[in-house]
Amino acid sequence: MEEQAVSPALWGLIVLASLISVEAGISVAIIEIALGVIGGNFLGLHPTPWITYLASFGGILLTFLAGAEVDLGVMRAKFKESFLIGAVSFIGPFIGGIAVCHYALGWSWAASKIAGIALSTTSLAVVYAILVETGLTNTGVGKIIMASCFITDFGTAFALSALFVEFNLYTLVFFAVSAVLIAALPWVIRPILRRYGERVIEPEIKVLFLVLVVFMYFAKIGASHAMLPAFVLGLVLSRVFHENRLLQRRMRVVAFGMLTPFFFVNGGMNVSLSLLAANVGLLVLLLVVKQVTKIGLIYPFARKYVPKEAMFTTLLMSTGLTMGTLSSVFGLERGIITQAQFSCLVAAVVISAVLPTFIAQKWFSPHHLLVELESRALAATMPVDLNGGDGGKDTIHRRAVGQRVGRE
Repeated sequence: MEEQAVSPALWGLIVLASLISVEAGISVAIIEIALGVIGGNFLGLHPTPWITYLASFGGILLTFLAGAEVDLGVMRAKFKESFLIGAVSFIGPFIGGIAVCHYALGWSWAASKIAGIALSTTSLAVVYAILVETGLTNTGVGKIIMASCFITDFGTAFALSALFVEFNLYTLVFFAVSAVLIAALPWVIRPILRRYGERVIEPEIKVLFLVLVVFMYFAKIGASHAMLPAFVLGLVLSRVFHENRLLQRRMRVVAFGMLTPFFFVNGGMNVSLSLLAANVGLLVLLLVVKQVTKIGLIYPFARKYVPKEAMFTTLLMSTGLTMGTLSSVFGLERGIITQAQFSCLVAAVVISAVLPTFIAQKWFSPHHLLVELESRALAATMPVDLNGGDGGKDTIHRRAVGQRVGRE
């Protein structure tokens, strides 16, 4: 496809994904990935530098927003649950992937480690997108799932850095810059919100975008990745976001309306169906290793700590995309894995982003939580007559009543 036609074709797929998502009741992230596969293999779409950049930034922005959704109080109170679920989610596929690839498939140790790292991931971006769409970010199970995702992907990022990344002076600079920005921004953002907040030009959002871009720049030159500092920054700013719901809503609108579709569609475009057709057995084996080790180890802990949402939690924790794709790209660029191995790894990661989430939403959705959320939303908007009548000038909303009583 000609370069000039890529943009309208891509936006056409993004719009189509939104419509299908609404009509089918399936997460738009899943549809965008699937249409990315179709676009890359049948429509001649290919990742261009600007698509790759927007996709990278969209992934980092999703990670930041996921961190901002985490309730630190809940994370502290549920640390054991989150840590155990997140830890086994990483350890099982990491060890299982290395063992199967090296001993059963005969891959080199280096290639097997790349496979283990790629299969160990849980996609914060996909999980966050689904929790936001369903409204479960404000529930206890939603917060536990996001905290567990962070533990898993922290293990993935640490393993990739410890086993492969060549540290240099810029790596230390990246760590130093990240630490300074994370420490300083909570003190800086509040005055910016007071002085410049609620303006059409959104200076506060641009400041946050600038910080994320700085993370990306120093991560690139420091041979690292901006995912972890972006998530930690979201964590330390979570209280600011909880106090400024309008800012949170505006960030979501920009993210889901403009940037994150590129992240998901680009992930689908990286899958080569021709190579997969020639290596379908390898693809199935890698996918089975990831899902069996994840589900087998996560479910007992989920059953213990979130019994009503155990399978829903397990399936969402079995997803993968961002770090799995990045780990595979890292291995390919350095000649550690072949193009066929890369395609199968990326395809397994992409399928793991689609299949478990589809099953979770269709058959294991926590309907009791959704009904409870809808009831709360309805109660918050029901009119209350202070005079005991049927309406009139003294009829106000319950939320307004609460705010007034609180002030008095």
